[in-house]
Amino acid sequence: MEGNPKVWLRTVLLSATVLTLAACGAVEVPVAAAPPSIWSQAPTPEPITTWSQAPAPKEPTLKASPPESTPPPVLESPSEAPAPEVRPSTSVPDKTIAPSPGKGAVLTQLQTIKVKGRAPKTGYERALFGKGWKDPDRNGCDARNDILRRDLTNLSTRPGTQGCMITSGVLDDPFTGVRIDFVRGQGTSMAVQIDHLVPLSDAWQKGAQQLSEDQRLEFANDPLNLLAVDGPSNASKGDSDAATWLPPRKSFRCVYVARQTAVKAKYGLWMTRAEHDAIGNILSSQCPEQQVPAG
Repeated sequence: MEGNPKVWLRTVLLSATVLTLAACGAVEVPVAAAPPSIWSQAPTPEPITTWSQAPAPKEPTLKASPPESTPPPVLESPSEAPAPEVRPSTSVPDKTIAPSPGKGAVLTQLQTIKVKGRAPKTGYERALFGKGWKDPDRNGCDARNDILRRDLTNLSTRPGTQGCMITSGVLDDPFTGVRIDFVRGQGTSMAVQIDHLVPLSDAWQKGAQQLSEDQRLEFANDPLNLLAVDGPSNASKGDSDAATWLPPRKSFRCVYVARQTAVKAKYGLWMTRAEHDAIGNILSSQCPEQQVPAG
């Protein structure tokens, strides 16, 4: 220790004396207290976090999933189904188009007839359709007298024939519109003839060759195919079809071609292209709603 040696020696001796006395319990030596902590040197306490100051918890990040399709509502009954929305049509109808024929129209039936070429007339004989007039309906009268009774008025019959044989009557000829007084007898009977609307020869060339003998006999005596007409007009027609001959009376042509079409449909006969077009033109231009005749 630097300074006065005497002072230093006195201090040493005093300290030794005090220690000796303390060891003997004579005096208490005060223990030096730890130096007080200075506030500015104390560790800064962590601030207390209150709930209002706590950070809001982060929401978990979810991956976006594709939207699910919403199933249609289940209807308990058909009556609960929503009515479809009806919107007025803005289309303008084409006035140039003719109305469609009805279900029973001959134009509809005409479309069922096959169109083919005319087969050869080779082998045709009237006898292939039966010899003379027959009685296919078995009413006791042959087909000729049945048609005279159907188509004539003011009839007279021969006694003893059960009213079958027609001896006289009046015909309003469908081919010409002329009134014809029919009298049965040699030289007069031919004034009124029974026409096959589809001639037998024409039928032979358009499918009748494939019919059985009984079918051809039925064809020749079928009331649907028979009509009482003016004799000379029937002779001029011959075995012509609608492409080459039509009744002079134009107002009867619709009925005429309707009967021909019905006969060919009934027996599965065909038409040539010219015949089919001729019938189609008459029906389309004059009587598109002409109905199929019964029979």
